[in-house]
Amino acid sequence: FLCTVPCNTIFGSQHQMDIALLDKLIKEDLETGKLPLMLIANAGTPGAGHTDKLSRLKDLSDQYNMWLHVEGVNLATLALGQVTSALMAATRSDSMTLTPGQWLGLPAVTTVTLYRHEDPALSLAAGLTSSQPVEKLRALPLWLSLQYLGHNRIVQQIRHATTLVEDELSSPVVLFKFSQAMSAGKVSLSESDKLIEMDILCDQLAHLVPTSGVDVVVLEDDGTYVRFNPLLTAAVLGTQQQDVEDLVEKLTELVPLMISTLCLRQNFKEETHRHSPLLTYIEEPSWPGIGGVRKEALERIKTELLKKLQKLDTDIIFSTGPEFGTEESCIFVGMVTEDIDVSELVDTIATLGKDIEESGRLLENMTEVVRKGILEAELQLQMANEEKLIEEGLLRQLPLVGSMLNWFSPVQSSIKGRTFNLAAASLDSTELTYSTKAQAGRPSLQDTAPSSLKRLPGRTVNMSCSIFHFIPQVCSV
Repeated sequence: FLCTVPCNTIFGSQHQMDIALLDKLIKEDLETGKLPLMLIANAGTPGAGHTDKLSRLKDLSDQYNMWLHVEGVNLATLALGQVTSALMAATRSDSMTLTPGQWLGLPAVTTVTLYRHEDPALSLAAGLTSSQPVEKLRALPLWLSLQYLGHNRIVQQIRHATTLVEDELSSPVVLFKFSQAMSAGKVSLSESDKLIEMDILCDQLAHLVPTSGVDVVVLEDDGTYVRFNPLLTAAVLGTQQQDVEDLVEKLTELVPLMISTLCLRQNFKEETHRHSPLLTYIEEPSWPGIGGVRKEALERIKTELLKKLQKLDTDIIFSTGPEFGTEESCIFVGMVTEDIDVSELVDTIATLGKDIEESGRLLENMTEVVRKGILEAELQLQMANEEKLIEEGLLRQLPLVGSMLNWFSPVQSSIKGRTFNLAAASLDSTELTYSTKAQAGRPSLQDTAPSSLKRLPGRTVNMSCSIFHFIPQVCSV
């Protein structure tokens, strides 16, 4: 039968075992014929690193003849020369569980349980030890690691981890949460929103200072915290004092930025609704910024709009959203300072999107006009070529015979090209163009063309910003 003892609710720390309530529960068990066997206490709770009152728990265990077992991350500090009296009481326990793999950055090292015994034979009879060689090999990685590191290096690593926090002797774990006084009157968050914001803050800190090893922890009755626990992460990540200073610096930068972003998020939502239906506000809980927007037909212009927004002279980050977000074809706006003009920001997004959309529509219309002009020019040139073949006659198309006829009576006429005026959307003959150039004294295409093109004058294409020349290709057989 397992009985869970609540923590203090009135006196003392809210994360320590309630001694008075424990005494009451033991007496109730004895009155009902139950025999209390073991008491498990914490020397560094998994969430916040709190240590139970081990000295009083040991006295209570001796009073009722119970076995006291202690576990927790703070047991690592027993290797140091200076230990608090609250933690030194753990040495009076009957057994303790140690996790040297986490403290030393050795993931392959197994967990170790130390226990007191007066007679080794009794331990063997109870199954606490094994005479099988295979079972004894499980401790080989730990033994090799301890031999390689040595006593001095082990103590050095643990001391380095504890010195990364300010009050390292009482608790080597540091917790951060949003201050209600700092955000009072500005923003009100529910517990679920606080969890999301803490996750975002932790992700940002882990990205900016990856060797800090911060994570998010949820404590019952206390809410959500960002946790810095160097005893569990410093050895693996190689955390140094400079990393802690960088963490504090980034934390002081991000917290005001997050608060201003949370305060302006509702304004951004209202301004986006003001531009409806051109813009639609997107709610994405995992996005740390002010919010996201979706524009009509944004899929076609999203890339161009995002490039223009990123080129703006501002510190605001514009993105396509979180990597594993649920929304697609959206533009997300990052964190903002409190002096940002949200109305102007939304107007800029709407204006740029509208300009890009109109430019794309104009290009589509221009493309369609050019395409139709090309088709019509090709059709007219094909008809002119057919008329030319009819005029020349069938004999000129035959091999040898056609060459003889062309030698005796060369064909002087040629198919005129076509000019497409993009501004007027009209298709005309190129005969007027070339005659105008000749009258102006400019060299004609025939005069300036290479020798290969002089033999086939219909292969030249002349293009300008608004006029396209379609020259027929005359193939001799």
